[in-house]
Order: sequence, then C-alpha cells, then structure tokens
Amino acid sequence: MKPPSFEFHSPQNLPETLELLKRYGSDAKILAGGQSLMPLMNLRLVRPKVIIDINRIAELAYINAAAGGGFATGALTRHRALERSGLVHEQNPLLAAALPLIGHIQIRNRGTIGGSLAHADPAAELPALAVLLEAEFVLCRFNGQRVIQAKDFFQSYWATALEPTELLTEIRFSVWNRQCGWAIQEISRRQGDFAMAGVATLLMLNGHNTCENARIVLFGVGATPVRIEKAEAALQGTRLHSRDLTEAARVVSEGLDPDSDVHASSAYRKEVAGVLTRRALEAAQQRLVEANVA
Repeated sequence: MKPPSFEFHSPQNLPETLELLKRYGSDAKILAGGQSLMPLMNLRLVRPKVIIDINRIAELAYINAAAGGGFATGALTRHRALERSGLVHEQNPLLAAALPLIGHIQIRNRGTIGGSLAHADPAAELPALAVLLEAEFVLCRFNGQRVIQAKDFFQSYWATALEPTELLTEIRFSVWNRQCGWAIQEISRRQGDFAMAGVATLLMLNGHNTCENARIVLFGVGATPVRIEKAEAALQGTRLHSRDLTEAARVVSEGLDPDSDVHASSAYRKEVAGVLTRRALEAAQQRLVEANVA
C-alpha cells in the first residue's frame, strides 16, 4: 500500500525544525528512523498532512559522557550505534543488554532512540527502561525547552507529554550504580517481535545484605510502562530468599489488568508477567552474587 499525499520538509538544523513545528503543529509528523511511522502511513492508520524529515540534523546524533557521570544521547542516535557503543556498555550494562532485543538488526540500523520513545509503544523495551532508569528527556520548542522525567512522559497507548510544537532532542541517563543487580526478561512469538510481556528489574543491597531498593517495570501489559511499587516495597528489607521473590512475583501478577488481543489473553499476560518477574529477580540476584555484593 501507499500512504496518502503529504507535504514534505527536510530541515538542515534544529532551529529550522522547530520553526516548522511551530508553523504546522499537530498537522505535522516527525520522520526519524521511520520504522514505525512509515508502516502506519502505508496502512493509512495515520494521515499526517506534513512530514518533517530530521535525518539531516547531525547535531541530534551523539552519545556523550556527562560531566558528573552517566551519559546523554541525541534523539537521532540509531539503536545500533547505542548497541555498539563502548560508553553505553560501561555506563549502563542493562541498557546495553536490552538493545539487541529491539527488533532485528535491520530495524536497529535505522531506528532511533528518540523515535522509539516518542512513538511510545507500550510493548517496546526502551520506554520501560527509561522509566526504570529514571531517565530525563529534553523537549525543545521554538522559544525554549523543558526537561521531563520519563515516568511523566508516557501517558497512554502511543501518547506522550510531547506538545505538537515540541521535539524530543536528548535523553539523559544518570550515573550507573555498580553495586546493583539487574535483568531484563521478555517473551515474544518470534525473536525480534514486540513483547507480549516483559520486565526489567534493578536490585540494590545495603551493608547487611538486605534489599535496600528494588525497581520493577513491566512492558507489554498496559497502556504505558508499568512500575509495580507494591512489589518493590515487598522486597525492601528482605534477604531476597526464594519466598520473597515468589511473593513479589505474585504481587506483580495480581496488580496487573492487561488487555487481551490477537497475540495473548489478559490472563496469559498476567501469569507470564509474574513468571518473568521471578526469573528477572533471580537473574538480578545472581549478578549481585557474582559481583561479590551479596
């Protein structure tokens, strides 16, 4: 199929892009990697009057270490560039481990981190990781910018806090805590498909080998990434025994109310989410043991 007709612009820099967004507002769509937008247009599920292609804006494609630790990446940075970055592997091993799960290598060669986050597919890995890692997003408009927390960015299915005249330009990841265990688990029909259910976790211990902090974020089981704070609280103060992990998994499963679709029923997603949470917590705990932290 072919998309309906549209007006096309290919700005050379960020100010020109923001001027176009100011002019066209909600009539415009940003074309970055195009791995989600183009299929939707070809199927005529979206019909933008204006396409703004930002692929010529080299200033939005970078991965830079932050002065105080952590790193920032431009929204036009390709998934594959992040996947192959030594800085990302050093600064954030969880993100590095998750990137190969995103689609197929051809998708990652073109897809961008900003495009994935702005598209906000609730079954995608990057939105859930951004929430788990408490990333910050820089949103620019013609006359200024604002910084928003990832947890406040995702609002519903494919809906974000981006205003029609704003562009996501940078994603910031804070300093990685090397004394934490981490894991990401997902299940999909085929390698590279969107997850029917997935989970990413972080575990941190105190000096008494008890859980000081836990983070659990699910994807593919709701309208946005779902952080299960009740399960996190159930783990705090425990020694992460088998019964503690089982209880956290139970809380996760019971706390979800996912939709059914052609890929999986609600009951299946609830059950699988609990199982994956248990497995992810076990894997995160094992990393703590291997690092001689536990």
